[in-house]
Amino acid sequence: MANQNRNQNQNRNQNQNQNQNQNENQNQNQNQNVNRNQSHDPHQNAAMEEEFNLRETRPSLGGGRVAGNDRVGTAFDLVEQMDYLYVRIVKSKELPGNPDPYVELNLGGLKSSTRHLQKTSNPEWNQVFSISKDQINAPHIEISVKDKSRGGGDGLIGMILLDGIDVPRRVPPDSPLAPEWYRLENQRGERVPGELMFAIWMGTQADEAFPEAWHLDAVSVNGEGVNGIRSKVYLSPRLWYLRVNVIEAQELQISDKNRQQPEILVRVSHGESVLRTKISQSRNVNPLWNEDLMFTVSEPFEDQLVLCVEERIGNKKDELGQCVIPLNGVEKRIDFKPPGSRWYNLEKPNAGGNGQRNASRINSRLHLRICFDGGYHVLDELTHYSSDLRATARQLWKPAVGVLELGILNAQNLAAMKSRDGRGFTDAYCVAKYGQKWIRTRTILNSFNPKWNEQYTWEVYDPCTVITVGVFDNCHLQGVNAGGKDSRIGKVRIRLSTLETGRVYTHSYPLIVLSPSGVKKMGEIQLAVRFSCASLFNVLQLYTQPLLPSLHYLQPLSCQQVEVLRYQATQIVSTRLGRAEPPLRKEVVEYMLDVGSNMWSMRRSRANHFRMAGILSVVAKILKWFDQISSWKSPLMTGLVHIVFLVFICFPWLILSTVFLYLFLIGTWNYRGRPRNPPHMDVKLSKADMALNDELDEEFDSFPTSVKQMEVLKSRYDRLRSLASRVQTVLGDMATQGERFYNLLSWRDPRATALFLIFCLVATVVLYITPLRVVVIVMGFYSMRHPRFRDRLPSCPMNFLRRLPARTDGLL
Repeated sequence: MANQNRNQNQNRNQNQNQNQNQNENQNQNQNQNVNRNQSHDPHQNAAMEEEFNLRETRPSLGGGRVAGNDRVGTAFDLVEQMDYLYVRIVKSKELPGNPDPYVELNLGGLKSSTRHLQKTSNPEWNQVFSISKDQINAPHIEISVKDKSRGGGDGLIGMILLDGIDVPRRVPPDSPLAPEWYRLENQRGERVPGELMFAIWMGTQADEAFPEAWHLDAVSVNGEGVNGIRSKVYLSPRLWYLRVNVIEAQELQISDKNRQQPEILVRVSHGESVLRTKISQSRNVNPLWNEDLMFTVSEPFEDQLVLCVEERIGNKKDELGQCVIPLNGVEKRIDFKPPGSRWYNLEKPNAGGNGQRNASRINSRLHLRICFDGGYHVLDELTHYSSDLRATARQLWKPAVGVLELGILNAQNLAAMKSRDGRGFTDAYCVAKYGQKWIRTRTILNSFNPKWNEQYTWEVYDPCTVITVGVFDNCHLQGVNAGGKDSRIGKVRIRLSTLETGRVYTHSYPLIVLSPSGVKKMGEIQLAVRFSCASLFNVLQLYTQPLLPSLHYLQPLSCQQVEVLRYQATQIVSTRLGRAEPPLRKEVVEYMLDVGSNMWSMRRSRANHFRMAGILSVVAKILKWFDQISSWKSPLMTGLVHIVFLVFICFPWLILSTVFLYLFLIGTWNYRGRPRNPPHMDVKLSKADMALNDELDEEFDSFPTSVKQMEVLKSRYDRLRSLASRVQTVLGDMATQGERFYNLLSWRDPRATALFLIFCLVATVVLYITPLRVVVIVMGFYSMRHPRFRDRLPSCPMNFLRRLPARTDGLL
């Protein structure tokens, strides 16, 4: 029976190995097919790479200013000038009857109207309308005053007809144009009772009236949707790390006093975040923990901190008492001094007669130390994409070192994100995030080539930060996909340290989105970026300072704590910005903050593997070069290396200076080929063009998984086991080599340790007698000896090391 079981297990293991090999071969074949298909036509590959590349542009910035010009700019010198016609409807007087008046603008088929007022002959509107000059296709401007209460007809009270050529032009910083009274006429040009006060002028997007204007090209949006398409600036909530140090409890009243060694812990909750201490090691009614729990909270501190002492009885928990602590009075710490501790009385929750929970005072107490740690920077972004590295406490902030200016010009060839009546269209807007400041451009309706030409400014406190710009489709206008989410079109990241000071970068960035169906270019966005600083010395000085505030290094947080706190921070930011008006929706904030980017992905793992291979390739090239020297493939080069080696031995003080001189010469030579453009999303680097469909399905799957097909889960599990087995083997081999070095002196193998000690004694005598230069020369010439004096078998030290024992003998 034992032999049969053993044979069955062996057969089962062989079958599993065969299945794994088959899966690996299938994946390799699929990858080879993909690579073969991609490399079949070099012209097609070149066109694909060109499609996803960055393109430098030269737009006409600031009304004639060309990118690259060093002339001092203005407030709108990073965008193209856009001309608008503005009409400010102020009020009317002496209208006949008691109408429900409103004003309607008609410009070549584009119509828009003010709100209507009830039963008044002297209404006041104070509304501004605008339309792009490019969309004006009529010579006359018709402004009509109408009565909404009139039945039949159009309810016309009077109208004013203006010639578009006579419209004056306003150039800021001139004061706003004063409105004037105009007499109303009927359609035959005859005077009718009533007058209308308004102002009309030509201006640009720099006009003060631009943010509040109703755009005539967005007349299909009304009501609350009008506010949702305007540009807005948002500020992230001020985030803090809340540290709760649970020290001890006294005189707890457990339900069964005869129970020996009760298991007691403390559950701490703030909002939806819940953390628990470990079970106290002192199994009595006076438990001791001395454990830190940390939360992410935001100002204003609306939620309270709730602590509950629980006793674990099998699978059940008995609540021994709780206390509720408001956060408004909690100490804010900016240094490294521990805050003062305090005893809090516990209360016992009871169920009232009317179903409400009441609390009664008990004699138990809980010893706590609570504070806000303002010396940390609350991470709501990934560290390598962070746009702000300052501590929470404003007392620790340093002055800004520069200014970042961003001009969002336009987008080209955007994909259709939704459809209506069988026709695709896109309502695009942009969101940019840097530091605590978020900006949202206005929504351009029904356009695949929208033009925003909006400019924004941020203060820069650290140049080693990243600004993120995302493009989205507004899905919440006029009930179109009202219950859906704003679709992502793509995003761009720009690291400020890669920008030259004072230079204007104008490029068209590809908008790339990865979906379960593969990678796709959704269009392009044209940006103008400039980073300027007043003192280059202050910027260079930051390169010698820690990246994060000092508390991150003096009292570091664990990786698990950082992940949990970052998740809490992103949820707080998305909730708070979603409560603004108009809301910056959760899906937008999470996409900008890269929520979920740390989840498992075969594609990312492969990309990181190739990144690591690229780094190690330099070491491999050096080893290959030395192998060529040692094998005497080029006798002349090998002879020169021998001469340089002897010079370094005779004059050792030249080694470091030569190394640094060589690095200086390499860096100077590489200056000619320095990158001229900022980095962008690289499809090839991300291995998005080589990802298989099943890998993308796994990457976009939710956590926990939402897949119900067992075959799909089985294939993913087998693939993960196959990859994990290789990683496990590599880690095991690394641990084995380390343990072998350790066992040189541990007497695990007495004979090997004795041989090594004898070798150490002989080496001590030889190295004491022989000059160091002679030893190094012998070692160098021995390693570069001619191939005829070499043996293909492993060397004696390698054989000795491989025979040493490791702790693998004790593994099951």
